[in-house]
Amino acid sequence: MAADSADETANAQGTAGFLFEMGVLKNAKRTGWWFTGNNNPESIAEHSFRVGIVGAVMEGVDPAKVALMCLFHDTQETRIGDIPHIGRRYIDAATNETVTADQVSAAHPAVKAGVQRVVSEYENGDTPEAIVAKDADKLECLVQAVEYRAQGYSLVQDWIDTSLSSLKTASAQALAEAALTMSPLEWRKTFLGE
Repeated sequence: MAADSADETANAQGTAGFLFEMGVLKNAKRTGWWFTGNNNPESIAEHSFRVGIVGAVMEGVDPAKVALMCLFHDTQETRIGDIPHIGRRYIDAATNETVTADQVSAAHPAVKAGVQRVVSEYENGDTPEAIVAKDADKLECLVQAVEYRAQGYSLVQDWIDTSLSSLKTASAQALAEAALTMSPLEWRKTFLGE
């Protein structure tokens, strides 16, 4: 019995350690926006939150499964950072699955298996939910670029174009086109009668 209790304590501590590590994402900034002159872009956690929201509202798939993949899609960045696309051509990094395996190695076995399964499905990108989750990531980047452009950051067009051209689903393409035709504060008009 003492061994079971020790295992439970170790599993709980390993899982708690993973939770603390995920907290790092609240402070880690998305570095690609620095190229646009934005010295204080959103954090990785802020990005992942809205990616999850975007994924949950897209059509034709299990919204909870998509949102879960979206939530975990950048968790590896606690270990490898947010490497801008231009920087990736110079770095040979471990796969996201490898990083995730290390991150959850001490967690409860069910946590370890669940997180690894979610990340693996996202990275493989071959299920309808994974395709939508990847579109949600790109769509959130596009929406963020539109917001930054409205705030005066004029060098965001490449992020808009790249995100738009990478969208796979009709739902994501329609949402992107809608976002490109409106102000980021347009939603207020519905409620304020402007």
